[in-house]
Amino acid sequence: MKINQAQRISAYQAAYSQAGEQRTDGAAGKKRKDEVQISAEAKELLDAQGKAGGTRAERIESLKKEVSTGTYYVDTDKLAERIWPFVR
Repeated sequence: MKINQAQRISAYQAAYSQAGEQRTDGAAGKKRKDEVQISAEAKELLDAQGKAGGTRAERIESLKKEVSTGTYYVDTDKLAERIWPFVR
């Protein structure tokens, strides 16, 4: 016995594509497009993040230099304080 559902699948695909084509934007008959709006607060946050990114990049570069030259110092007391809540 051979089960062939290819005809059934193609019927669903045709119906699905027709339904997608029927979605229109008002009386103009145009397809709707996806749209993204960024709020003023989000734009301010992005700008602030971009400005801080320059200082972050500089900090990363200085850390890389310290590690490569062997002058990077880890304060073990601060490290222990930060790790302690996770150890309990």
